[in-house]
Amino acid sequence: MKFERVSTFPDVNLPKRATAGSAGYDFECAEDIAILPKTIKLIPTGIKCKIDEGYFLQLALRSSTPKKKGLMLANGIGIIDTDYYGPDTAPENEQGHIMFQVYNFTDEIVYINKEERIGQGVFMKYYTTEDDQAVGDRNGQGFGSTG
Repeated sequence: MKFERVSTFPDVNLPKRATAGSAGYDFECAEDIAILPKTIKLIPTGIKCKIDEGYFLQLALRSSTPKKKGLMLANGIGIIDTDYYGPDTAPENEQGHIMFQVYNFTDEIVYINKEERIGQGVFMKYYTTEDDQAVGDRNGQGFGSTG
């Protein structure tokens, strides 16, 4: 596994673990953003990751984010698959750009500053069935491209 910067965010910090006992790698916001009340927003990290076959990266918000910021993951959990990684092609939605999809459940605008730690990613192993037959292909597309 290897984290890389997305070409449109060349100066972001690569994710790192806070302590030797940390399971997750901390991700920072790649730019200053505002999240309107009762809306869903993608928080860019400026990071993509080559993930070894048989593993995925599970995204979670930092445990303090709901209480301090009034945000929650809109999709419950984030799953970054091995085939999500790709070439830098479309600046706004590059294949491989890891983003946290959040919902602002407050009545106020929530501001996230560049380099503010927003979430974490944990590498996890997965298994397939003996008769597994994957039916689709990402076809060089990024976020939400598998239907």
